[in-house]
Amino acid sequence: MAETDEFWTAEEVSNYLRIPQSTIYKLAQDKVLPGFKVGKHWRFRRETILKWVKEKENPVHQNNNIMDK
Repeated sequence: MAETDEFWTAEEVSNYLRIPQSTIYKLAQDKVLPGFKVGKHWRFRRETILKWVKEKENPVHQNNNIMDK
């Protein structure tokens, strides 16, 4: 997976996130993971995936922290 690739395949996203490829497909189908289909193949914009990960790491509303309750 080259760092300059604009689009990633489901396999590349799976390797990056270290989760099963089947989970990538499920998350994409459920519109949880941002991606789109080209024919039968899912594609993911590299920058969008990196942004999605950062958003998941730093939620906007951090009031759900169980330790604060």
